[in-house]
Amino acid sequence: MRPTAKFSISFGLVTIPVAAYNATDTSASVSFVRIHTADGGRVRNQPVCSLEGVEITPDEIGRGYKPGDGDTVVPLTDEDLDALPLPTAKTLTILAFVAGGDIDPLQMGKGYYLGIDSPAAAKPYVLLREAMERHQRVGLGKIALHGRETLAMIRPMEGALVMQVLLWPHQIRPMDGVLPERQAEVARNEVSAAEALMDSFGKLSEDDLHDHYREALEEIVAAKLAHREPEFPAGEEQPAGEVMDLMAALQDSVRAAKRSRGEDEEDGARSGRGAKKSAAKKTAAQKSTAKKSTAAKSAAAKKTTAKKPAAAKKTAGRGGRRAG
Repeated sequence: MRPTAKFSISFGLVTIPVAAYNATDTSASVSFVRIHTADGGRVRNQPVCSLEGVEITPDEIGRGYKPGDGDTVVPLTDEDLDALPLPTAKTLTILAFVAGGDIDPLQMGKGYYLGIDSPAAAKPYVLLREAMERHQRVGLGKIALHGRETLAMIRPMEGALVMQVLLWPHQIRPMDGVLPERQAEVARNEVSAAEALMDSFGKLSEDDLHDHYREALEEIVAAKLAHREPEFPAGEEQPAGEVMDLMAALQDSVRAAKRSRGEDEEDGARSGRGAKKSAAKKTAAQKSTAKKSTAAKSAAAKKTTAKKPAAAKKTAGRGGRRAG
């Protein structure tokens, strides 16, 4: 893998020479080419000079900057850009360390793996990585890449350092007109049902991380080349349309999630019947215990009643002797 850029990370007075490698590969994604619908011919983007009207070669293409809204274009050479008085042209200076959760995901851009570009950089590279891991912080700085200065975040990942290009705050558009003017209100039981639905979701599987769109597109292409109808596996049709009964939709979703994991309604029904039987047994046991308790109390009462006359006679006898 060839590096796309080389620069140094400035960590206080510590300098770490690094090489940046592309962390993502967009070539594997689905892409289309433009064609002429009449005959299927390719429609190409050919570099043409706007003044001469002729096609030019790549080595004749340079950079130009258009200031303001006018038509004037100022040519800029590599020497002009190298002469810019910017420390970020060759160095990523870390300006602050913050918690990773403080970075707005909307600012996240292209990612790069950072490797050491000099044997002497190995120790300070590991030092910065381990310090960020233990402190649970990411580094923020600025770097000039591909002719423009950008914010950048450095973070540790699996024993390496990764750089994430960040958009400037002014590049994040405001949410004007996105939110509805009147906020909807949800009941507490609806939130609880939504939480139950969230708990019913399982972990991501390998199939979830598979590009089914690309696979289906390749089947369509193969079918067209073979002059046949495309063959797709039958899938469960997803419900469409506006949901009117939110609670019913949430409960149905929980049941569907359980069915997808093999927890069918028959198991639930058996569980429900088992619970009912258990409750019935418990009630019968309670009734039996209550009857036994009542019978015991009745027997005890009879026994006490039976003893009372004898005790009375004994008392009467003693009383008679005292009188005599």
